[in-house]
Amino acid sequence: MKRLRTGWKFISLILLTFAAFCYAMFQGGFVSWFLFYSFIPFAIYSFLFMIYPVRNFRVDRKVNQEQFTVGQNLVATITISRKIPFPLFYLLVEDELSERLRGSHTNEPKKLMFPWFKRKIEFSYVLQHITRGEHELKSIRIRTGDMFGLVEKEVSFEIEDKFLVYPSTVKLSYQPQQRHFEQGSASKHAKYWQDSNIAVGVREYQPGDKFAWIDWKATARRDMLMTKEFEQLQSHDVVIIIDREQCDVFEEMVTYTASIAQAIIKSGARAALISIGMNKHIFPLENDEQHVRNMLFHLAKVDCDSQVPLSSTLEKGILNTEMKQVTNLIVTSKITVDFVRRIEQVVGHHQSFTIFMIKQQTVSSEELILIERLNRRRIDVKVITSLEIDNEFKGVVNS
Repeated sequence: MKRLRTGWKFISLILLTFAAFCYAMFQGGFVSWFLFYSFIPFAIYSFLFMIYPVRNFRVDRKVNQEQFTVGQNLVATITISRKIPFPLFYLLVEDELSERLRGSHTNEPKKLMFPWFKRKIEFSYVLQHITRGEHELKSIRIRTGDMFGLVEKEVSFEIEDKFLVYPSTVKLSYQPQQRHFEQGSASKHAKYWQDSNIAVGVREYQPGDKFAWIDWKATARRDMLMTKEFEQLQSHDVVIIIDREQCDVFEEMVTYTASIAQAIIKSGARAALISIGMNKHIFPLENDEQHVRNMLFHLAKVDCDSQVPLSSTLEKGILNTEMKQVTNLIVTSKITVDFVRRIEQVVGHHQSFTIFMIKQQTVSSEELILIERLNRRRIDVKVITSLEIDNEFKGVVNS
């Protein structure tokens, strides 16, 4: 089909040239021959343009960085180089964006230039407000033609550039003693160590045990130093569960989840992440920087693609196997009766729960009843508004 169009344009150009010659031959006079000779340079240019190898252009794209955070700008620079300085009347260059990136640009990734004899052509464009996720720039399209529009050439160059946009975060500080997060507070860098204070048994004395831990009665009975064994009242291991069911505030949920994870690791506590949708990802309890990067990398690409409600996911036993002796944080956008019933079933003496509910509007009367029901079971529910003011969230605690 492309060869047919090229052949038809070639024939059209020959017919126009022949028509101009015939007009000069039959009409005669200065004007008719002037028109014919004036048309000859343009016809020759069009013939030469037809054989000019546009596909031999060298096209490059450079992106200012490979990893971004929501709110940063992407600057792409396209450079076109050619060996033969053939005069080009115009050159239309367009970087073909994906569907997700088309709403991000402030100036069009397309430019009309008039290079003429230039061997190197360059232009840049900026993408602002790029959405979270993994993006790819695939191809650059070039279009040019002659002065009459009889001959046009369009070539696409496959040039792939991938970049990742991490979720934005807000400043939170983790205080495990109160089991809550405070926004905008100074972060605490020291590791938290909780002294045990409930004796559950005795064991032989070991170097390093406190003098106050010695059980004198057991020591007298066994004629050897015995110390008390204690049960920890509170663990500083935290498991975060993100609800990936379809909702309008999923981006805010991802932002808050990333912020919580960073705050926990920064405090010195261990954090785990459970994310279940079309694919299941469970990150174990760790507290190093690489662990944070792994969780943020997952949160950068995660999508709200869960086909079942969170209550059904919890029914599969994840809470019972992964969340013993830890503080459990659930980030969701809604609270349902099934969800409350499931949480009530798994609440135990060694488990504590905090639910962060991200909302765009006010809490419904039904949700208020469910929140009060959870509060009676000593389950904290914190409603976080999704209004974005200076990239921060304003939280409202319901207790």
